[in-house]
Amino acid sequence: MSDQPETPVGAAEVARFRERHGLDGPGGLIDVHTHFMPERVLAKVWEYFDAAGPLTGMAWPITYREEEGQRLDRLREFGVRAFTSMLYPHKAGMAEWLNGWAADFARRTPGCLHTSTFFPEPGVDRYVREAVEAGTRVFKAHVQVGAYDPNDELLEPVWGLLAEAGVPVVMHCGSGPAPGKHTGPEPVARLLARHPRLPVIVAHMGMPEYTDFLDLAERYGEVRLDTTMAFTDFTEGFSPFPRAELSRLAALGDRILLGTDFPNIPYPYVHQLEALERLGLGSAWLRAVCHGNGARLFGLDGTP
Repeated sequence: MSDQPETPVGAAEVARFRERHGLDGPGGLIDVHTHFMPERVLAKVWEYFDAAGPLTGMAWPITYREEEGQRLDRLREFGVRAFTSMLYPHKAGMAEWLNGWAADFARRTPGCLHTSTFFPEPGVDRYVREAVEAGTRVFKAHVQVGAYDPNDELLEPVWGLLAEAGVPVVMHCGSGPAPGKHTGPEPVARLLARHPRLPVIVAHMGMPEYTDFLDLAERYGEVRLDTTMAFTDFTEGFSPFPRAELSRLAALGDRILLGTDFPNIPYPYVHQLEALERLGLGSAWLRAVCHGNGARLFGLDGTP
């Protein structure tokens, strides 16, 4: 689109960030929240952002509106050594097909952590088990877009399976940027009360219910939070992180994971990193968030 800004490569800026904080070794960055999906599906997602759909409600230019190969090159230029292909269905009948695409994408894409998804529908326990047996490393659950209750009885065997297998699920369950019927901490709290060992990665730090999701992370040892879009100038404008919670963020430094939402972000990639840096929590915290915690969770080598 002619009104889109030119894509800022930003590799040099990211390299300087890595150098400042001892992240310039072979391990690099581990980004647990990046989006790769079938091209026609991604095009629909971009159309939604372009139209400022009801789940965004604001102008949201896609910074890295490029072909798949170019987007992969961008991540490699940034020093991202491991990343996900977050994809998600908005209705029944999509998830198993998306999983097939994602399995092929992971096979042909070095550095991609094999990602899968699901939806509350008949047969979900079967195809989730098949995905786990096929080597899926992480799942995506989008409670907001899917408009489903994570406590739907059809998902009960799925949660039990993922807790037993120790496969994490990145869950968009906070009520930002716009609330959904089943978003917020309460449905997740009920889920964790039944499955306390379920490895949940709360997307976007749970915005705007940051405090409530920090509570859940303190209560359950397998709850983690990803930084996706949190702390950035864009997000601070409508959902600021409460500065009174910075000490808790520091204390939970072993369970915070770098996430960015690349390529669907309205600013350069480096801005997410600099937003974390300006929290003032130090290089050791940043090394853990940007690499070490993800390396341990996914059993990757090269932890700085």
